[in-house]
Amino acid sequence: MFLPVTPEEVRARGWKQLDVILVTGDSYIDSPYVGISVIGQCLLAAGYRVGIIPQPDIASGADITRLGEPELFWGVTGGCIDSLIANHTASGKKRQGDDFTAGGINNRRPDRAVIAYTNLIRRHFRRTKPIILGGVEASLRRIAHYDFWSNRVRRSILMDAKADLIVYGMGETTVLELAHRLRDGRKFWDVRGICYAAAEIKPGFLELPSWEEAAADPAALEKMFLAFYRNQDSRTASGLCQKQDTRWLIHTPPALPLTEAEMDEVYDMNFERAVHPCHHQEGEVRALETIRFSIPTHRGCYGECHFCAIAVHEGRTVSSRSEASILREAAVIASLPGFKGYILDVGGPTANMYGFECKKKLAHGACPDRHCLYPTVCESLRPDHGPQISLLGKLREVSGVKQAIVASGIRYDLLLADRKHGVPYLRDVVRRHISGKMKIAPEHSEERVLACMGKPGTESLLIFRDLFRKLTAQANKEQFLSCYLIAAHPGCTQADMESLRRFAERELALHPEQVQLFTPAPSTLSTLMYCTERNPLTGGSLFVEKTAAGRELQKQILVVKNSRFGYGKSKDHQTNVEGKSWARTRTSRKKTRRSLPKR
Repeated sequence: MFLPVTPEEVRARGWKQLDVILVTGDSYIDSPYVGISVIGQCLLAAGYRVGIIPQPDIASGADITRLGEPELFWGVTGGCIDSLIANHTASGKKRQGDDFTAGGINNRRPDRAVIAYTNLIRRHFRRTKPIILGGVEASLRRIAHYDFWSNRVRRSILMDAKADLIVYGMGETTVLELAHRLRDGRKFWDVRGICYAAAEIKPGFLELPSWEEAAADPAALEKMFLAFYRNQDSRTASGLCQKQDTRWLIHTPPALPLTEAEMDEVYDMNFERAVHPCHHQEGEVRALETIRFSIPTHRGCYGECHFCAIAVHEGRTVSSRSEASILREAAVIASLPGFKGYILDVGGPTANMYGFECKKKLAHGACPDRHCLYPTVCESLRPDHGPQISLLGKLREVSGVKQAIVASGIRYDLLLADRKHGVPYLRDVVRRHISGKMKIAPEHSEERVLACMGKPGTESLLIFRDLFRKLTAQANKEQFLSCYLIAAHPGCTQADMESLRRFAERELALHPEQVQLFTPAPSTLSTLMYCTERNPLTGGSLFVEKTAAGRELQKQILVVKNSRFGYGKSKDHQTNVEGKSWARTRTSRKKTRRSLPKR
């Protein structure tokens, strides 16, 4: 059931006042993929009266005042994507389209939406209930951070928005605990997974270099970020404090990952999997095309690619749902109007991380001195694709399901490290669970650049390529690898991009069109490298292309038109240099998902 967005819908539930009002930069999609919906449904299931205001007009009070004032708190999110990334390309151009806005025109989400919405609330409700920020935008900007769009180190978004709290990370348990304490009039300063401002430092918490120091000195920024990054594991992290102007930002340790039972409880809730009727006259919400008939199986990622924000937002620990819960969701999807038999994705941030985790990490926390997958797969991880093989087999038996597609990216190094089930899993996926292509993300070919990215070398890629081709031939199918690549990452030169182009032609037999220009998203190691022009893991200096023309040139080296290789195809095709081409789906690279304070 949809949460109310109008006074009439509030009254229809028999409510006189709402306990919580959630404000989002997206159109209202009630889906397990959308954080504002997940948080709202969790609060509703716990007995709270919850309403949603999607994409309020910041020029007037008509939208923000229509549900009145909440009894407990406001929850504010910029939406499923950081508003500056949603509104601007990596080249600085204004995006014309918005997949999370009804009608698809990018004219409803303001820049720095979290700040804009908080100011809007305070303009019309001066002494109001606590304003709690959440979602990707708030989560990744929770401490002092380098901001690519203003080219400076900014304070925590909590300070700039003048809000009361941030809930960072996925947020279900944190938001519920805050709601309970606010309802009961209890203090909440020790709740895990929050940030707040205080007049003094918190005893026992680790002090980071101040915002002023980080903004003035690249070495202090590096020290600050590394201390922050190393204290993100829920089982080992210390609380953090950072001086920002005259106040202290207090950052409590992260919330514990959800257990399997808790994950099932979240995803078993009764989502509409549709756009709220208030948007119907405005047009379709394109994001719904993919997520309506898709199933999230797990969350979190231990890949820790240096340019990716998932580890900081969702966490390094992978939490999986039970097979039974996923099968229940598949049956629900199969009964939906318009379902044609195809589950469009079964996966998570990385598809083949479902169903297993490092037992050492679960018991004692993530290792402080090593990564799970880089430079090689850790021997303690013990990858096991057996649970996913079982799951996919049972999904094929669900009534009404013709095919369950694994559209999320696959870590090929992780697959190859599973000596028992890796090849059988890939054979199963190749035969039954891809639709013409398999997504992988080698990102680059040059060892020096890959080291800056925290990505494996090309040896495992080439082994996987050969295995994929062999299994595809055995299945007697025409299928190909869809490779995501990055241009202008810190450490990457034009010569490196030339080498990558030659590698793609020679070894992958394709001209890659899915090329992403590196975007310095807040709170990632790669963004730190971009700002400081140093690799904090080695201490060495880096070449960083910062001019718009130079960055675009790096990308164009890879996507340049060349009739010899058939590069002049339309953008709706990925072209194989041997002459074959296959229509691409309209889905783009997965962006960090969910909003308040979920994803």
